[in-house]
Amino acid sequence: MNLFLLQIADTARRLADSTQAALNGSGTAKELNLIDLLMQGGVLMIPLLLLLVLAIYFFFERYIAIKKASKIDDNFMSIIRDHILSGNVAAARSLTKNTNHPVARIIDKGIQRIGKPIDAIERSMENVGKLEMYKMERNLSVLSLISGIAPMFGFLGTIVGMVQLFYGISSTGEYTLSTIASGIYVKMITSATGLIIGLLAYVGYSFLNAQIDKTVNKMEVASADFLDTLQEPTR
Repeated sequence: MNLFLLQIADTARRLADSTQAALNGSGTAKELNLIDLLMQGGVLMIPLLLLLVLAIYFFFERYIAIKKASKIDDNFMSIIRDHILSGNVAAARSLTKNTNHPVARIIDKGIQRIGKPIDAIERSMENVGKLEMYKMERNLSVLSLISGIAPMFGFLGTIVGMVQLFYGISSTGEYTLSTIASGIYVKMITSATGLIIGLLAYVGYSFLNAQIDKTVNKMEVASADFLDTLQEPTR
């Protein structure tokens, strides 16, 4: 009985020593930070990083432009209405020219068409409104594209990781943790990174679209108010 216990103790000691040696040799005892973890994703992390940079740049570029386009004086249409009803078209035109805003440019086109049929004025204003929407939506499609491409790069990393995994097994003939570790790193890290970047791009795209819708609503309300004003009797 004592001999059996001694053998168990000796086996446990040897297992502990070999485990400690493996930890010290492989460096897994060290804490792995985020940068080191991402580096394990391999070469596919480069295009994913580029997609992330592009997504951040175009989001803030469009956000600043749309935010600027959404700000206008609350009294702008009231002043325009007073000028039109008093017959002071020149003052109304001067105000729209000096106001850098989509609504002002739409109203300016309407003022230029005063004297023509209402339908013709409305069509001219709608054309300007479409151009203003195009300006706000410019480069926004890049975010939509990134939201679709980034996960694909992640799935490509999954395939590359599996190839590395099976290649490592076939070349060494051993199915050990050290053989499959690199393949698993590439598979998991690139997949997770691609999904996260795609999700962020999609959220940013949806958010900016919501902000554009708010600005378009202001443009439509201003256009309707202007057309109503033209049909009121002058003072």
